[in-house]
Amino acid sequence: MSRSLYEWLWQQEFWLPPGITWEDMQESEGVRYPQPRHLLLSIPFAFILIVIRCAFERAIALPLCSKLGVRDKQRPRAQPNPVLEAFYSTCCKKPGEGDLTSLAKQCDLPVRRVERWFRHRRNTDRPNLSKKFCEACWRFLFYVIAFFTGLAVLYDKPWLWDHRECWTGYPQQPLLPSLFWYYLLELSFYCSLVFTLPFDVKRKDFKEQIIHHAATIFLISFSYCANYIRIGTLVLVIHDASDCFLEPTKIFNYMKWKKTCDSLFMIFSAVFLISRLVVYPYTVLYNTYYYSMEIFQPFFGYYFVNTLLITLQLLHVFWSCLIIRMLYKFILQGTMDKDMRSDTEESDKDEEREKVWEKEKNGITCFSSVTSNNYIQRNGSESLNNRTHLTNGHVKER
Repeated sequence: MSRSLYEWLWQQEFWLPPGITWEDMQESEGVRYPQPRHLLLSIPFAFILIVIRCAFERAIALPLCSKLGVRDKQRPRAQPNPVLEAFYSTCCKKPGEGDLTSLAKQCDLPVRRVERWFRHRRNTDRPNLSKKFCEACWRFLFYVIAFFTGLAVLYDKPWLWDHRECWTGYPQQPLLPSLFWYYLLELSFYCSLVFTLPFDVKRKDFKEQIIHHAATIFLISFSYCANYIRIGTLVLVIHDASDCFLEPTKIFNYMKWKKTCDSLFMIFSAVFLISRLVVYPYTVLYNTYYYSMEIFQPFFGYYFVNTLLITLQLLHVFWSCLIIRMLYKFILQGTMDKDMRSDTEESDKDEEREKVWEKEKNGITCFSSVTSNNYIQRNGSESLNNRTHLTNGHVKER
């Protein structure tokens, strides 16, 4: 059965244009073509990148975080409670009113205190600022290295300047060592992101991030097996260009350097919108959809790779909407709004609501105290408000 599955998966009709067979893709002396088995190297390299990341965050990013004054917010911890902890772990992290009332009866606690316990418990699970800072530093380091590596690899390649060169001689395009290592670097990095996804900072677009990583890995892997490496390198460079500005924007935001953060955000927005909504559709989508048809007829690989590329473009549109929305608020308010992908702590709004309630409660006491003092003043010593100062310094009773 596995043999039949293997033969079905590697049918040349899936991977190669009409008229080309796997025999035409056999390597000869001095000529190498991409082989699917090469992709297995990305798994050990992904774990090597994870080890390098851990060492970098521990030895460089974390001390830098402390030196730049990035401090974790002191969060109130939830008091140990077996009943509430069991419900939190097995049932729901944000119970409704009915569950809160039931749990309050079981624990013999006020409903407000049970609600506060769940809020503190959820905030405890949220990542600290130092964790976000270290993660942003690592990604910034990688994206800068990957972007300039891509430029160094592609600057003398003809398809960077003439996009029709992506299809010259396709699919019999020899694999250059520089392209192989560049591909392996990018694929290993995205594989490492998938492996660390459960431990990384979870944002509101977590599901979109999973789709993005999956589409990117599939796209890189398929483009390598089908020898779409030339178009694949263009996709990688375009994506890394804007990411180089996203991560330092986060870093300066965590450092509370407001003006620098706002400036970088404007640069990132411009680069992102131009590269993802203008350069990417013309350089990649138009290229694969139209220019490739000058060389070969449509086949399964043509439709599959275009589907993956369009999936990435839909994600680009989704993130562009978020960015444009933030830009709109930036223009109206004059300052950058918080990252809408980030999940704010509930204490930011819920604790303030409780403080307002406490102030209102205390305000009644203060008001009664003030009125009683005024009553004493009116019946005892005279208040200064009841006196009028004359120009000669004497005081006249009203």
